[in-house]
Amino acid sequence: TAGRGTVKPHSGFNANNDAEVLYKAMKGLGTDEDAILQLLTARSNAQRQEIKAAYKTLHGKDLVDDLMSELGGKFESLIVTLMTPPIMYEVTCLRDAIKGAGTDEKVLVEILASRSPNEVNQIKSLYKREHNDDLEEDVTGDTGGHFKRMLVVLLQASRQQGIQEDLIQSDAQALFVAGEQKYGTDEGQFITILGNRSNAHLRRVFEEYRRLSGYEIEESIQRETSGTLQEVLLAVVKCARSVPGYFADSLYGAMKGAGTDDQTLIRIMVSRSEVDMLDIRAEFRKRFATSLHKMIQGDTSGDYRKALLLLCGGDDA
Repeated sequence: TAGRGTVKPHSGFNANNDAEVLYKAMKGLGTDEDAILQLLTARSNAQRQEIKAAYKTLHGKDLVDDLMSELGGKFESLIVTLMTPPIMYEVTCLRDAIKGAGTDEKVLVEILASRSPNEVNQIKSLYKREHNDDLEEDVTGDTGGHFKRMLVVLLQASRQQGIQEDLIQSDAQALFVAGEQKYGTDEGQFITILGNRSNAHLRRVFEEYRRLSGYEIEESIQRETSGTLQEVLLAVVKCARSVPGYFADSLYGAMKGAGTDDQTLIRIMVSRSEVDMLDIRAEFRKRFATSLHKMIQGDTSGDYRKALLLLCGGDDA
């Protein structure tokens, strides 16, 4: 997916110049929000870190602190997220999901189901370094039952690579026997197979499963499981089919109906802007009667909307 993001490194980048533009945008009376959002959405995260360093050198102040004192609300949250290094941002999201009041299962599911084993390992080591705690211990201390078991499997980050032809048939059979063919459900089989096989392998298993059972795997999961376990299994299945498709569904879910889940909107728009936003937009257009751009436009307002639309990067008629 190289180059499937909407945000690219800015050519002719000069960290000192950018730092000055931001300093002027905040100096004196009033703040030039437009200058801030235009600049930051047109720089890669690595470049934003250089701007932050230049700002400190030139002005002896922390850029993020200054931005926070000048901005407010959802727009501020979005800008602060843009300024956070990606793995650090994921660590913070997970930490807040676990350590806040109650557990935000949705965040645990989204991050652990959608990230590559390599990314999960980076998240685990940075979590340890930042918080001197073990992410797996924190997750297991805060969750229970089969949901906890599945999260632990995902945290192992030891998904097999490639397709194992000799296992496709038996995996599909095992899922069929564990669910539709059984009174009650053998959740352990779902956890083992969905948690340990590669996406490419799982796609083949799902085809075989449909041939065997007459059902899509999603239908069986919906019938055979419930609650948070169902959520995480469905997320893993969606990601196996298409990670951009999973994020398109999540974005749609964050905006449809009354009210907007702004945390999810910010989290996905920022974290995927340099990864696969173009693919997410294409999937969104395929799945829903509208484009991502139009939905954001109708669901948000002000500088927050302007910045989100720049991250979206265009409309798909």
